[in-house]
Amino acid sequence: MGKVLVLYDSASGNTARMAQLVAEGASSVSGIEVRLRSVDQASAEDVVWCDGLAVGSPTNMGILSWKMKRFWDETMGPYWMKVDGKIACAFSSSGGFGGGTELACQSLLTVLMNFGFLVFGVTDYATRMHTAHYGAIAVREPREEGVQAACRLLGRRLAEWVAVYCDGHREIHPLQRMQERRPPGE
Repeated sequence: MGKVLVLYDSASGNTARMAQLVAEGASSVSGIEVRLRSVDQASAEDVVWCDGLAVGSPTNMGILSWKMKRFWDETMGPYWMKVDGKIACAFSSSGGFGGGTELACQSLLTVLMNFGFLVFGVTDYATRMHTAHYGAIAVREPREEGVQAACRLLGRRLAEWVAVYCDGHREIHPLQRMQERRPPGE
């Protein structure tokens, strides 16, 4: 059984709500166990436990929050090279448009890559106007259906990659399913 951890920091509750939606998406894949932890309650053992990790942070001046950075510097520092090869993705919320939300996702992905995580973005659209190429993003609370759909899609895709690469369930590979949805001749 694949294991997914959704780890988040949230100052206002907006990123926490996104984390719940990401966890819902991950839980939609059969056979995946999901843990939801705030950075204040998480331990290094939670990260070591998981096969796949979704990390969320409020956007602070275009980068991850200081609490999330401290978690990776101090809590995870001694676990350097002990999480190499796990699968990961990012999500972030900001106070307004142009606040650097995608940059915050990229800063999260950079931290994860430094620990050896295999990171990904989502190529397909959650809705006509919502993508998760760098991770799921929200401006303030994720009330819009498209933002909620992007969060769920990110969590589902993480769980699918865990099922494929960690549990050997090639039949649910996202590209395989896309091929099945296309009309013949395309």
